[in-house]
This record gives sequence, C-alpha cells and structure tokens, in this order.
Amino acid sequence: MRGDTRRAAGGSGASADGAGRGAAHRGNRHGRSEQARRAVLEAADDLLVERGFAGVTIEGIAARAGVAKQTIYRWWPSKADILMDALDGDAAEDLTPPDSGDLAGDLRIQLSRLARFLTESDAGAVFRALAGQAQHDPEVAARFRADYLSQQRDRDRIPLLRAAERGQLPAGTDIDLAVDQLVGPIYYRVIVTGQPVPREFTDHLVRQFLTQISQSPPHGS
Repeated sequence: MRGDTRRAAGGSGASADGAGRGAAHRGNRHGRSEQARRAVLEAADDLLVERGFAGVTIEGIAARAGVAKQTIYRWWPSKADILMDALDGDAAEDLTPPDSGDLAGDLRIQLSRLARFLTESDAGAVFRALAGQAQHDPEVAARFRADYLSQQRDRDRIPLLRAAERGQLPAGTDIDLAVDQLVGPIYYRVIVTGQPVPREFTDHLVRQFLTQISQSPPHGS
C-alpha cells in the first residue's frame, strides 16, 4: 500500500481493533472494517521492508496494525496472502497505462513506471519477496501468477491493443510476444541480475520495439 493513503486510512489502533471484533465486512464496508483492512496491508508492507519476508509474522502485523490476530485470519489465511493483496492494490493504482493516443509516448511512460515500481517502491520490495518465495512454495507461486502477473500482463497489453485498434501496429502483430519483448528485460534485471533499470534503458526498449514494427506494413495497408 502507498504510504500516504495507508496512513490516512489506518486511523487509530483502537478504532481498527474495534472493527476486528465485529463480523467481517458488515455494515459500512468503507468504515471501521475498511480502516482495519488498510492498516493490516500497510503494516505488512512496512514490516517486509524493515525485516524481509522471513521476519514478517501474523503476530507482528497484528501488533503494528493495532488489530487482533483473529481479525487478520478472518480475512487472510497467511502472510503471503496479505502481501499479495497489498501488491495487487498498489499495482492497480500505480500501473494503469496512460492513453494519450501516441503509442511511443504511452509505452515510454508505462515502462518507466513499471521499472520505478519494481525497483524503488515498497511495493517493489513486496514483489521481489513474493517472487523469491514462489520459487519454493507452489501455493504462493500459483497465486503470484494468477493475481499480480496475470493482472499486470493485462495492463501491459492495453497500450498495444489500443494501438492495434487505431491501425498503428502491423497486421498480425503478436501482442503477447510484444509484451514479452518490452517488459521481459525489466523483470530480468529486477529478479535475475539486479542491474539498475534507468529511464534510458526502458526508453531504449521502446525504440527497439518501434523500429522493429516500423519495418512491417501498418494494419490495413
């Protein structure tokens, strides 16, 4: 969760704990139970950044959020599920693609945002932790793919699908392959090599892709 939003929504520990003692999500879903939920997501994010995945516990999250452990277990079965929800929410908020009508500009913005999200934000630390945990936890791996990776891939496809509708891509362009070419090198640096992912690098990926498609006739020609 993003820091300013989380702190504003978290409220006092007493209010959040009071929400936890009631039935889950009853009444005003944007009231006290929603404050407690956001406080839990914020606490999980903060503890992961401070202590790493192994150092995050349900007990620690409950203490940091000011809620009872029962409140957390009512909504999430494990700490990985809490972190996954936090990551999904941050990605939906921060990585929705722009729509300026200019494919080159939209791709430059989208790839730069993705790189910053993965390397500079608390959400990026959550992503890296869950990616690592997924290597030896099949349940985390399955949800990681079904939730974050699947949803983010859908978002990454949007600028290309819009361009195809506008006739700005060659006929028969493989959208999924294009997504792989554009974002794959970013994930490779973040997860495998640990190299930085500066704006110059993401802009180069866009130029490379646009040069490739410029050598094919546009759709409808």
